[in-house]
Amino acid sequence: MLNVSVVECKKRLFEILKTQAFFKGDFTLSSGKKSNYYLDARLVTLSPEGAFLCGKLILDLVQDKKPTAIGGPTLGADPMVGAVGTVSFLEKRPVKTFIIRKEPKGHGKGRMVEGPELKADDTIVVIDDVATTGKAFIHSIDALAADGLKPAVCVCIIDRQDGAKEALATRGVEFRSLFTAKEFLA
Repeated sequence: MLNVSVVECKKRLFEILKTQAFFKGDFTLSSGKKSNYYLDARLVTLSPEGAFLCGKLILDLVQDKKPTAIGGPTLGADPMVGAVGTVSFLEKRPVKTFIIRKEPKGHGKGRMVEGPELKADDTIVVIDDVATTGKAFIHSIDALAADGLKPAVCVCIIDRQDGAKEALATRGVEFRSLFTAKEFLA
């Protein structure tokens, strides 16, 4: 399946997200906003096929940046980080992977960014499953900044188109997504 085209992978990922992770109803989002639909991407990113497809498509989406490190905020990015690392190794373009904690670790080194040491010359990509206001991305940017680092780009599977792109622009960080909410609502 490593040799499956990006177009086929994207089509398949959209199909499984739409059928397994898209729900209509009354929901409160992590941002606190109310919504009449919910995209529970972890139902897909935690599946073998979904994890693989996300890993492959994220690597393709950022290949122009030549990333050396890819990671993101726990909990949304956790399964994707593992998938990206595995796919990058299998495709012979391995990247360091990392997870950003919600709070500094209460023991040991007290780190916010877990994984191999990231350096100023790393090209860092921050990933997450779904972006609404960009709050998790901003938290990640701040955690990296505390270590003197800045991501080249932030990437999510689904952009709810509710302010994330604009919030990241105020921090000077490019934003990309595989899909937009509008595609699921069509």
